[in-house]
Amino acid sequence: MAEARSKRRWRHLREAVWRLCGYVLFWLRAFAQPAIDLSLRTHPGHVTRIVESPGLSLPQDELDRLVTQLRIVAAKTLAADELTYGIFSGERERLARAIVTLIFEEDSGRPIAFNAQSVMQVELDGTPVDVTHLGLVMVDPDARGQGLSWVLYGLTTLVLFLRDGLRPRWISNVTQVPSVVGMVTETFSGVYPSPRSEARQSFAHLQLARGIMRWHRSAFGVGAEAGFDESRFVITDAYAGGSDALKKTFDEAPKHRNPDYTDFCARELDYERGDDVLQIGRIDLAAARAYLFEQVPHRSLPGLFVASMFLGLQRLVLPLMHWLDDHRSFGTLRPRQERTR
Repeated sequence: MAEARSKRRWRHLREAVWRLCGYVLFWLRAFAQPAIDLSLRTHPGHVTRIVESPGLSLPQDELDRLVTQLRIVAAKTLAADELTYGIFSGERERLARAIVTLIFEEDSGRPIAFNAQSVMQVELDGTPVDVTHLGLVMVDPDARGQGLSWVLYGLTTLVLFLRDGLRPRWISNVTQVPSVVGMVTETFSGVYPSPRSEARQSFAHLQLARGIMRWHRSAFGVGAEAGFDESRFVITDAYAGGSDALKKTFDEAPKHRNPDYTDFCARELDYERGDDVLQIGRIDLAAARAYLFEQVPHRSLPGLFVASMFLGLQRLVLPLMHWLDDHRSFGTLRPRQERTR
């Protein structure tokens, strides 16, 4: 018996070492690749693939295969004639701006969930900034309840945040689903609107919302005729721009475990008309640390280990990295100007 227990302990130790090596390789590749194309085992039996700008980076056969996998997941909830919306069209131009997070079964290769994000450029204080739109999330009904939300709503933005030198990144989200409103509020920093008492609309929020609604409605299927209430960040009649199939009644929309988010959506949104809320927030060091401590299952990622690295980066390495990088601005630091002849 003692010998069998010893063998099991050694086997578990070897598996843990291999997983840790895989995580280290994952992050090293994330830092090195100009366009992300990474795969990571995030759950027992599940593999997650993150592909940035597939319309630019993938050859046609691989792009067609990726779109087919997305359609397989979507077909579980959408009719066949509705699988031409947005990324399902397979158009390279649309997929050139996308960041696809796809979860599939390790043994069968069957896709079970995805998130299709996009990067939008919007002006903030007269300077162009990138806003990562969280995009369309779909999960195979047979795979719901398996704890996939931490991957679909946070992992990709964390990878982008780390690759960008831990500089805060703006995020946006358009939804009418209380569970998604709650997930975004609890994952990111400074999210507006939300039912939290500290939620405040800043001028930065307003500038970004105006830019998104003016230039990027197509990113989330909202037509030009949809209205926008700037005081509440509510898009009225939001499902007349090609995303009709995604419209839900209040009863159909999945609820959050915290009833505050459900009450907030019931109060602010007209589900019969088809309203959405536009949420804007940031991923920064505080959000990344909270995500790792509170949402990442320790069996899936070495959360405490990575979180400890973040604490060290926050206190020692991060200020030095920002100070030495003279090519990009950060806060009051401005990039070095090239000398003119």
